[in-house]
Amino acid sequence: MKKIVLLVVALLTVGLIPMSASQACSRSQPFTLDELFDNAEVIVRATAVRYAKTPGDPRFMTTGVPESTIEFRVEEKLRGKNIPDKIVLNGYLSDLDDFNDVPVPYTFVRPGGRSGSCFANTYKEGAQFLLFLRKSGNRFTSDISALGPTNEQLHSKEDPWLVWVTDHLKTHTGRSVSVRGNTLQWLILYGFFS
Repeated sequence: MKKIVLLVVALLTVGLIPMSASQACSRSQPFTLDELFDNAEVIVRATAVRYAKTPGDPRFMTTGVPESTIEFRVEEKLRGKNIPDKIVLNGYLSDLDDFNDVPVPYTFVRPGGRSGSCFANTYKEGAQFLLFLRKSGNRFTSDISALGPTNEQLHSKEDPWLVWVTDHLKTHTGRSVSVRGNTLQWLILYGFFS
């Protein structure tokens, strides 16, 4: 029995046996709001309007970076320079809500981003989102903080996440954010105790 246990441990160590058939995204360190704000060149409130480029096969959705793109109408510019009135991001349109279910300030991505590539890539058509973006070539991306709240759906213009971020930007310009995700919550959510 001891030899079998040692063999299994050895195989796991070299990666020959997968840890889980549904291995989700993982991080090496807990998420911090510093990371979110430091990585974002642009922060906007925007509405998902329509596909700029439709998916090749609408029955297939990747958890990686989709080939399809979505046009967003910028409703409010919170941070950044020379922000266009329309932004295009890779993603899929949906008719379903995907609101975050953790307390504000968010320290974890909405449910749609909790597996696969670590980023939510589906947006409800006609809904508003708070987008933390950076330039990637000549385009924008919200893939700036794995498992972070980079593109959260908003309930309204008075959404608590939008209010928190707006207040933070007004009062903490240039200073780090001290709020961090709960380490135990991070370990559980990221699969260390599964």
